[in-house]
Amino acid sequence: MSNAINVQYVGFEVKTKLREYTFRVKEGADEPREYTLTIPNEAFLARRARYQDAPDICSHRLQRELDASTNHPPKSHWTISDVELEEYRVAHSPKSGPRGMYKPPREQ
Repeated sequence: MSNAINVQYVGFEVKTKLREYTFRVKEGADEPREYTLTIPNEAFLARRARYQDAPDICSHRLQRELDASTNHPPKSHWTISDVELEEYRVAHSPKSGPRGMYKPPREQ
């Protein structure tokens, strides 16, 4: 049986050219490990990423890295690519079609 892991978002720091997002991962009785993921500031200015989505974008990438390496990635820092930002945008964009619960009455 594998130990459950706890992934905690610690916060972010604004740097000159990027924003750095920090996460702490604790597995069982092991000491917590810290991971950082960065998104270039230019991605926010060009509207390829939204500030409020950035922790979730980074969390998804960290989860992929943890899954790919049995919760022990060989690296502790990654930069989010434009491809990842676009994949996130597509996956989280509103679906087309009617919104809300209201259905207009059918004509008879």
